[in-house]
This record gives sequence, structure tokens and C-alpha cells, in this order.
Amino acid sequence: MPASTKAGGSTPVRVFSLFSLTRKVWTMESQNLPIEKLSFDDCWELLDGDTLGRLAIVVDGHPEIFPVNYVVHLRSIVFRTAPGTKFWGAKMERPAALEIDGYDPLTELAWSVVVRGDTEILEDQADRDAVDGLGLEPWQPGEKANYVRLNARALTGRRFKVNRPDAWNTRLQDRRRASFE
Repeated sequence: MPASTKAGGSTPVRVFSLFSLTRKVWTMESQNLPIEKLSFDDCWELLDGDTLGRLAIVVDGHPEIFPVNYVVHLRSIVFRTAPGTKFWGAKMERPAALEIDGYDPLTELAWSVVVRGDTEILEDQADRDAVDGLGLEPWQPGEKANYVRLNARALTGRRFKVNRPDAWNTRLQDRRRASFE
């Protein structure tokens, strides 16, 4: 395996080919910790097991990010909203993305999934009833009568073991502290 040297230092760093037959990818930053590319099914399983994500859309030429609670329906993401920015962005059928992530303090694994695709207003009452049957209900007060579907065109995910936190210097808000508290 080829070895290279960090800029300005003499510490050897292993660099591995990205064309491996396994799902593990090694980076110079992690040195010895693999980054696992999640399969399509793994990504959908994580999406289905969560309820809250960050919706990214373009508004007036700049990105906006909104927290949304959602359900997975027919391998797409569905959320409810009131008339406003998210609704009008969906009505324009513009590209959007949804990101979820998590951390398990027992295994010290972190993960992230990103769904990219197009949005559409869900108007079919049978689909709305099916989505409601999955438990989609708004978290925020107020009427959220508009159902928006994010149709996945690209789906990516990764999982990796996090660096062990320094018990004395890690911020109190850092989720990794749960692994030793």
C-alpha cells in the first residue's frame, strides 16, 4: 500500500484506493477509521426510522433550511406544511434535499443520509390518507393542510466511528460525551 507524508511533517499516512471492492473508504483525516458508504436500503431504513429532518430549498436565489417532520411513503419523503416558503417552493417543483443524521453513544457510530430530488404537491386523497395512516402529523401548531412529496433522485449515506472525546476538553453539548457519562 502506498504511503505519503503529511504536509510539513514526516509522519507517514496510509492512503488507500477509492476503487476498493468493499463499501469501506479510508481517508487521510481518519487515518485508521473507515467511512462506510451506506447502501440504498440502509439509507431508506434510517430514513424510515427517523421523523425529523432538515429540508433544504432555494428561496430567492439563496439556500434556506427548515426542520420538518416527515414519513417515508413509497420510497419518497412526505411532510405537511402551511402556505408559505416550503409550500411555494414545492409548488414550483424545484429541486430540494433532506438530511438526517444521528449518533449512537453505545457503538460510538455517527451517520448521515441525504435525499436529493424534486418536490411536488400531493393531491391524491388516497395517498394523503395512506400518509396519515403512517402517523404524519404536524409538530407545530396551526393548520398544515398541504402535503409535499420529495421524490428521491439521489440518495447517499455514510457511517463512521467518531474520535473518542477528551473527557476534560470536550464541550458539554458534544453528543460524544454520552459515551463516557
